[in-house]
Amino acid sequence: MAGFLKRTHTCGELTRQDVGKKVILNGWIKSWRDHGGLIFIDLRDRYGITQVVFNPEKNKALHELAGKLRNEFVISAQGLVELRPEGTINKELSTGEIDLVAERIEVLNKSRTTPFEILDDLTVNEELRLQYRYLDLRRPGLQKKLILRSEVYNVVRNYLHENNFVEIETPFLMKSTPEGARDFLVPSRNYQGRFYALPQSPQTYKQILMVAGFDRYFQIVKCFRDEDLRKDRQPEFTQIDIEMSFVEEEDVIGLAEGLIKMVYRFVKGIDLKEPFPRVTYDEAMHLYGSDKPDLRFTLKIQDLTSLFAHTEFKVFGSVVSSGGIIGGLRLPDGAYFGRNNLDRLTEFVKKLGAHGLVWLRNKNGILEGPAAKFISAGEQRALQESAGLAPGEIILILAGATEDTLFKLGELRLKLAEDLTLIDTTVDNFLWMVNFPMLEFDHEEARFVARHHPFTSPKPEDIPLLESSPEKVKARAYDLVMNGNEIAGGSIRIHRRDMQKKVFHMLNISDSEAEEKFGFLLNALDYGAPPHGGVAFGFDRMLMLLSDSRSIRDVIAFPKTSSGLSLMDGAPSNVEQKQLDELGIKLAKEKIKII
Repeated sequence: MAGFLKRTHTCGELTRQDVGKKVILNGWIKSWRDHGGLIFIDLRDRYGITQVVFNPEKNKALHELAGKLRNEFVISAQGLVELRPEGTINKELSTGEIDLVAERIEVLNKSRTTPFEILDDLTVNEELRLQYRYLDLRRPGLQKKLILRSEVYNVVRNYLHENNFVEIETPFLMKSTPEGARDFLVPSRNYQGRFYALPQSPQTYKQILMVAGFDRYFQIVKCFRDEDLRKDRQPEFTQIDIEMSFVEEEDVIGLAEGLIKMVYRFVKGIDLKEPFPRVTYDEAMHLYGSDKPDLRFTLKIQDLTSLFAHTEFKVFGSVVSSGGIIGGLRLPDGAYFGRNNLDRLTEFVKKLGAHGLVWLRNKNGILEGPAAKFISAGEQRALQESAGLAPGEIILILAGATEDTLFKLGELRLKLAEDLTLIDTTVDNFLWMVNFPMLEFDHEEARFVARHHPFTSPKPEDIPLLESSPEKVKARAYDLVMNGNEIAGGSIRIHRRDMQKKVFHMLNISDSEAEEKFGFLLNALDYGAPPHGGVAFGFDRMLMLLSDSRSIRDVIAFPKTSSGLSLMDGAPSNVEQKQLDELGIKLAKEKIKII
């Protein structure tokens, strides 16, 4: 609209120092009130709220126009800044000491009645919010999180620039190299039958940048993975991607700690202590049942296997003889934990795939519970002593194959922490996970697969095990964990062609397949690739945790639902047959999913 009243100030700017000034504000009407002739509106923009007053004694026509205004109309308001009368100051607003007494307004656009109120304490379902995301984004709380996101971008860039990093963009249309999650494929019109892939990460490009001599690279980059979604995942997400040459693990870890310390200070105003604790993979799995343990509570898994080495209890005996594990979780203050709670926990572990849950309560030195009669008096004494089971306390026990049982105990540990409110939410816990297994066996594909990615270097001392005992090889990998959530991961990379080919062989990737998928990288390694490594921060998840958000969708402007839909614009959508013909694509109609 040409010639409208352009703002001289924002709606969060005016104070008692501006009293007597004639100003213009632009914004949306947050609320409208008629108090005995005087009409008040709260005018909102992203900077704040200013109360605008319409007095019929000063301007009757303007007062009548104000009576036709409604919530979410966009207006320009011109008037005089006046001090509010005594007793009407709103201390919750930065502008709460003044009013703008209107002398002129322009309605720049009207608004239909919104499907929900523009309030922070909104109880409407999330699907409706996502359908009308442009209204949802007017909520001050959500705007603050997106503004924080922008500010943290700036903090990150400043920190990395100060540490001599170069920001380089890598392509979005790249070669499909499926080894991990599924690629999003982009068909080529000019080369029908051939496809680009959207990057799951810039991994190969940033390694090639190291070969090219850019020894310190970073990028804040969109990445894409066509995988099953969860609360803290999106099909497209943002990474802080970092790569460095002539480094070892501690160099990358130190740089990453400095970055998260800088961001944390900016967001929380608190200095984190360095270095962060290091926890090995084996230690984390056996104590917490997770490779991203939450250490804001102290509940630990206890290995009880040796106590039942000669047990007559067949359930435990079969596990011991097969090389499995018997693990327990001793509950604090367990006396109040009743049978109904225990039944619910039993159903919980059954949903995880466990056959059942053994629980034992110390009742004055004698264990009680459905399985107590199968456990000898000597085993009961040993269990109480080993587990530190005080009178009235309960221990929960699972038994089975080691890795699977530890995982289930880890999930049970988190469930107990939630039910018993064990987590200290007043603190944040950071740790580095190290000494990961390099490979894991995929039973469906009947081969080893990379636990991180196939370009991660094995620990030098474990290289001889690659052919004889690949399952024992540890990786030069490291993950940063915050409050039980992985927020960054990285590794020292393989920088020699012969070692990369050896790892490909361990992954059952033939020479011809390796050449087809990764030949460009293998060739680059032949031209003086330096030792290098890096790390990537999951920016969305990190910001979700730092801003105390309930969902990753709260820190993304236009997120997808948990099923990958964009409810606002209807993506993914059907396309015209003409577009498919140009791409040489024919749909298999029997496989089309109607949504």
